[in-house]
Amino acid sequence: MRSAPFLAVLAATLATFGGYALLLPVLPLWASDGGVGPGLAGAVTGVFMAATVLSQLGVPALLRAVGHRAALALAALGLGVPAALLPLSSSLALLVPVAVVRGIGFGVLTVTGAALVSDLVPPRIRGRATGVYGIAIGLPQLVLLTGGVWAWTHLGPTPVLLLGAALPLLALPATLLLPRRVLPDDRSGPVAHGRALHVRTVAGPWVVMLVCAASAGGVITVLPLVGAAASGTAAVSLFALTLAQLVGRAVSGELGDRFRLAGRITRPALVVTALGAAVAAWGLLAGGAPVVVTGAGLVGLGFGAVQNDTLVTLFDRAGPGRSGTASSVWNTAYDAGTGIGATALAAVLGASGAPWSFAVAALACTVALGATWRRSATGDATVG
Repeated sequence: MRSAPFLAVLAATLATFGGYALLLPVLPLWASDGGVGPGLAGAVTGVFMAATVLSQLGVPALLRAVGHRAALALAALGLGVPAALLPLSSSLALLVPVAVVRGIGFGVLTVTGAALVSDLVPPRIRGRATGVYGIAIGLPQLVLLTGGVWAWTHLGPTPVLLLGAALPLLALPATLLLPRRVLPDDRSGPVAHGRALHVRTVAGPWVVMLVCAASAGGVITVLPLVGAAASGTAAVSLFALTLAQLVGRAVSGELGDRFRLAGRITRPALVVTALGAAVAAWGLLAGGAPVVVTGAGLVGLGFGAVQNDTLVTLFDRAGPGRSGTASSVWNTAYDAGTGIGATALAAVLGASGAPWSFAVAALACTVALGATWRRSATGDATVG
């Protein structure tokens, strides 16, 4: 974890996710400046995420074709270069194609980064390494998701858009420290060259990640839309959720490696996520801002732990040489779940109110407990 290639991955992750986090909340604002309504403005993000999920399916083949270093460099270019065009116009005719190209770059980035982390470290510290990688992902979002909106308000669109284009390009020097193609650091067995993973191998972790991402993504979407937003409760709650998510990823990785609990953290983490959503629902019903913030923090803590443990589980099940495929499976669950949850829980919000949205999130995580757990031949609980 102290090697130059691993540190280079962390540096590249901070830069690229910085550009992603800075522009994510402000591009709908830029589209609104172009005269479109909220629905079409939000569609810019929808197009970006759709391109992300679709591109993630093809990244394992890209890694086999060009290698990890070139793929990470292409991801940085795909996120940064098109964004440099954004100050030219706020028209959807420009924003949508840019969103497609940037979404493809982001899809390549998410799969390649996680695969690199898995392949650069030995399996005995994989949980810890993915936890540190999760912090590198989360820190830019913690600072720039809200900081981007503040800068937009105080500095205007052009500086923010250009900075969002420049940040991913700062990752390019770091990619030069990577070998062209990374061989997995696993001496336990032969490298698996098969391209596909059996459905039964990935179904459990994939479903858990999908459901938990949908629940957390829905909570993140609904919080700013409820009346609590006017009092600042939503902003504090989102900050608590994001910060706790970083803690959850780091603690899960540390516990998984130190006490050999990899694959057994997901279940209690799902319980924490469900409890957090239920607490947030109760806070909205009772009108208690501290309760809502506490619930959001619990959602973030559980979601972060689920992220790390399911990712490590997929890497372990995939075996050496198939980290790209495992990363692709995990990332599609994460991003698709986030989109599904945002759409579904916003619909529940409109029909029944915010407390019911959070109650649905809690119920979904509870159902996932019974649907995705089995026991291995040794009697240990495992994901899926």
